[in-house]
Amino acid sequence: MAVTRPNSDDTTISAHDPLLPWLLSIKKALDEWYSDNHSGVVNLDKLLSDCISTFKHHAQYKNDIRFLKIWFLYLEGHKDFENVFGEMEKIEICIGHSLLYQWYALFLEAKGKWQDAHMVYQIGISRKAEPLEKLKEAHSLFLDRISGRLNASSLQKVDEGELIESEKSGVNPWSSSTVEDQLKRINAKLIKYDGYRASNKVYSGKVALPSGKNLSRNKIIELGGKKYHIKGCAGQGGFAEVFKAFVNSDPDDVVALKIQKPAFPWEFYMYRQLDQRISDEERPRYGFAHRIHLYSDCSILVCNYIPQGTVLDAINSYVVIGKSMEEVLCIYYTIEMLCILESLHDVGIIHGDFKPDNLLIRYARDDLTTDGFQNHSGPWRDQGLCLVDWGRGIDLHLFPDNIDFTGDCRTSGFRCVEMQEKKPWKFQVDTYGLCVIVHMMLHGGPSLEVEKKASPDGGFIYQPKSSFKRYWNVELWKNLFSKLLNIGPASDKEVLRNLRESFQDYMCSNPQLLKKLIELLAKQRASLCSA
Repeated sequence: MAVTRPNSDDTTISAHDPLLPWLLSIKKALDEWYSDNHSGVVNLDKLLSDCISTFKHHAQYKNDIRFLKIWFLYLEGHKDFENVFGEMEKIEICIGHSLLYQWYALFLEAKGKWQDAHMVYQIGISRKAEPLEKLKEAHSLFLDRISGRLNASSLQKVDEGELIESEKSGVNPWSSSTVEDQLKRINAKLIKYDGYRASNKVYSGKVALPSGKNLSRNKIIELGGKKYHIKGCAGQGGFAEVFKAFVNSDPDDVVALKIQKPAFPWEFYMYRQLDQRISDEERPRYGFAHRIHLYSDCSILVCNYIPQGTVLDAINSYVVIGKSMEEVLCIYYTIEMLCILESLHDVGIIHGDFKPDNLLIRYARDDLTTDGFQNHSGPWRDQGLCLVDWGRGIDLHLFPDNIDFTGDCRTSGFRCVEMQEKKPWKFQVDTYGLCVIVHMMLHGGPSLEVEKKASPDGGFIYQPKSSFKRYWNVELWKNLFSKLLNIGPASDKEVLRNLRESFQDYMCSNPQLLKKLIELLAKQRASLCSA
């Protein structure tokens, strides 16, 4: 079949609408293709490819439905259709049109990729693609079709273990299918980030990577032209280990190497989102990642190393001598945690693993004074907490605005009430973690136990079972637990801000409290940093 190239006989039409001659040629090619038993498929593909290459960067056609149809004709003939759609997303072809998401979701559904189709609908709805009602209707019909195939179950295994969930049951942000889908969606953005180093081969360094079971403190590994001198294991988890290392054997240039198997670039993505969304003033509260080295069998994340211990270390330093943390120190760390979550949630990020061993302690380089505490200025800017370990981080920008989550963090003692009762949750995964940490600081370590009690309005509220000591500022603590244990799924920014201000006002109401805090921080630093 000879494919007709666009002609320019009608120069007036071509001048105003250069795409039109291509459309006529594609229509002719399609007619011949259908009547010729597909003998012209190669030439048709080339015509579609040439058309896309010619016009894909023309602003005139970015939102043209006709051009969108050409992309989907091209899409149907390619095995790497996900990459084609990724390119459409990257150059923003009709991303405000609901047809983009409807057509692609139908395409995925036909190929049995139901979870992917579900996520495409959600992306379109979150972007409010027009006409939005048509898209929502199409999504609802899709869910009905899938429910019928799955015997009307709201949550069933499909596609070799992948999960698909209806909007009513929410989305598990940590399921393998959700994480895999999001990594595919962010890949084009991820590979452009500063510090991203990827190889499709296994790690092939001259020296094997260290492990906690077989650690050589003098082991030197080479990554990206730098030599990292391993000085010890700083932490261990189910899938990752963290090592302290000197860069090029310089003891003044210390980093943390997080080695994870299998490779896991999500945490690096979360750190780059923090770089973009958190203000420079607040940024030290969330840790830094310099770069990531990705291999087919593992990933190595290079982060800042903060050696002064964790909030868990601080709590345990009191537990070992049979005491609990002084209230003024509990108040200070509570303020810091409220600040962290207030800023974090406000920019659409959930940490998802908010616990005391993920909160590193930062100490000021200069001596603290009572000045600057309330507005976090002077030496107080360097003093505080740093939230790390973003492997369970949730980027709300990748989900619809009204999303609620299901799924269980499976971290003993840190499962929020909603997880325990199998209800949808959102910010509660972090605010409940804050309540657990506060309880540990006040009571010296025992887990937070919550009970449901009747409220004056005829409903019920959750509150801690443990009582408060009479010499504490009981109203402050009661208000904190009452607000955070009963917080709804909506934005918690105002609640967090009001609680933070109430604790700050109390601290600043009495100069003696600040003086005592400064003494306790100095004492804690001497104790923890010398250990």
